[in-house]
Amino acid sequence: MNRTFLLIGLIASLLFSSCNKEKVTLNSLLSEMTDREVLTRLPEKPYTLKQFSSYDRQSTTPGEEGWWANADFTQFIREEENSGRREFVLFDAEGPGAVVRWWMTFAGEGAADGTVRIYLDNKQEPVIEGDILKLLSGEMLAKEPLAASVSHETEYGQRGHNLYLPLPYASQCKITYECDAVEITDEGRRPSIYYNICYRTYEKGVEVESISPEVVQQNRELIDATGRFLLAGYSAPDQKELSGEKALAPGESLTLNFEGSDKAVSYLSAALESENLPQALRSTVLSISFDGEETVWIPVGEFFGTGYQVNPSNTWYTKVTENGNMESYWLMPFKENVEIKFTNYGEETVNVKAAADLESYKWSNTSLYFGAAWKEHYQINTAKDPDLDNHKWHFDVNYVDLKGHGLYVGDALTVFNTADAWWGEGDEKIFVDGEEFPSFIGTGTEDYYGYAWCRPEKFTHPFIAQPTGAGNFHPGMTVNMRYRTLDAIPFQSEISSNIELWHWAKTTINFAMSSFWYARPGVETNAEINVESVKNPVALDRSAIYPPVVDEDGMIEGEHLELALTPTGTAGMQGGDFGWSGDSQLWWRHGKTNDELLTRFILEEDGRYRISARLTQAPDYGIIQLYLDGRPLGQKFNGYFSEGVRAVEVDLGSRVINEGEHILTVKIVGADANAKPGNMAGIDWVKFE
Repeated sequence: MNRTFLLIGLIASLLFSSCNKEKVTLNSLLSEMTDREVLTRLPEKPYTLKQFSSYDRQSTTPGEEGWWANADFTQFIREEENSGRREFVLFDAEGPGAVVRWWMTFAGEGAADGTVRIYLDNKQEPVIEGDILKLLSGEMLAKEPLAASVSHETEYGQRGHNLYLPLPYASQCKITYECDAVEITDEGRRPSIYYNICYRTYEKGVEVESISPEVVQQNRELIDATGRFLLAGYSAPDQKELSGEKALAPGESLTLNFEGSDKAVSYLSAALESENLPQALRSTVLSISFDGEETVWIPVGEFFGTGYQVNPSNTWYTKVTENGNMESYWLMPFKENVEIKFTNYGEETVNVKAAADLESYKWSNTSLYFGAAWKEHYQINTAKDPDLDNHKWHFDVNYVDLKGHGLYVGDALTVFNTADAWWGEGDEKIFVDGEEFPSFIGTGTEDYYGYAWCRPEKFTHPFIAQPTGAGNFHPGMTVNMRYRTLDAIPFQSEISSNIELWHWAKTTINFAMSSFWYARPGVETNAEINVESVKNPVALDRSAIYPPVVDEDGMIEGEHLELALTPTGTAGMQGGDFGWSGDSQLWWRHGKTNDELLTRFILEEDGRYRISARLTQAPDYGIIQLYLDGRPLGQKFNGYFSEGVRAVEVDLGSRVINEGEHILTVKIVGADANAKPGNMAGIDWVKFE
């Protein structure tokens, strides 16, 4: 028998033995977490979902000064003295309710060396008390994945800590943190303590059994079984009710149809083959119509959580294998018929092999259609105004706006970064049912997606994943996913899900956003179908966005030169306010003497050119010689400067140059006797007049 079904049987027997359907309990919430049908219906016990976080309290009014403030740490509701202890209040809410997702990270001496206390139902003594990390990602209450830190490849002190074990409370909940290291003055706050805590509030009259050590112990076997079930996930059925395979020429589709009542799509898989697989994963679109209403339109790679390259992951709702097979376990009900379509909007033939399975489902007046949408900000400038200083250039971008009645159940980002700088400082901002201030305002993109400190290491978890983080610190692609179960966000009339585009560099990137929901028939969305957007060439390297072409003014920025060979050390874009044009340069560091860095550029017109460059000097820069197509340009340049960093314009002579591709070489020929170790070199720009 399949291990998944063994676990389902164990969980079902445990629930049956102790479940009280009239009351919200730890038991009932764990059942809800692992029951995919729950999200397909309006909540049986209506609730609102909101969040407490350490967001910067200067963020008060959308679009006004302070809205993009970034000191999102060590911000608490208040400070209290309890039995002689100094406790900082992270969370304080009236019930009945339940904490359903709790994330934290820490930095600075003593930040994580504190005690957390959970006070319930206005009692003076805490119900739960102990080491903060043991609670969130240790085994005080639960094992992985209900209590987990990510990524396991990341140094422990730089991980995000996630508690998904629900903490129900009957009438009130307060969470405090006692930490002797905390200092809050007019000059600043330290150390750095970040948190996001999502919680449900049920309607008055809903009976809730509060969490306690005794309740946890009584449900220990169920807690452990739930964790194993989440990690095991679902398996592909042996027999699929619908299947098809077709070589799709540009514009062609493969369609899977089913007509019949009391059914739901329970499994969907796809595998693509193409000479240009990355482009096929973006330009092949999955669209699904339920009872004639199309609610899904999204590139195949984005739907399954792999971006536009094969990045393995295994979550509660999606799975991608090393060989490129992609699976989905979203439960998608319909009344009478469903049409699943794969359409090739690209320029090359794509072979699509797809399959779907269905299971019994009783449609009712509370049932919801599944929806998914996608939009990309293609080659978007990260600075609203590139001339603004002090990071006042940021702006909010939208996942989706929905008008209707339903549940928001997840979102994902596929980002191609072009700078040696973090792209995701931005906070989520989610407005529910027309509120003026968002129910959800967080502390950073990576925090929203469950990890921390912009770390690039991969991880996969039932509800959060980073299949690749290659673009977090350097040019490259990053994929982040967050799926919701107990933290699904109900909306009665509308929801607007947004996040700040807050990059540390003024650059141009690709920023693709996917969103997932369940809603009543007739929901309206602002995510318009944009065929042209899925046809855009995907970026596999920085030159796809910044081609190494000398512009019409005869200029090429150093950071736009395409790297062809870096024998030692590292080379790439460096940002900073050192007088460089565009606040960035090409930076080569820790190269060895006599090594050569080769870069490529394209000149579009023959001619005799006078060549100049602006090169960087600093205390740890070496002596370099530039070459054009193997011939020396100008004189040797001593990059040493004792008083800091500065950019110096140098004349490199004149040369007859043909139209086409050329190689500019940087050779380290030595170091000034006074220079510090580093052997660095920097090019702000090169000019051809």
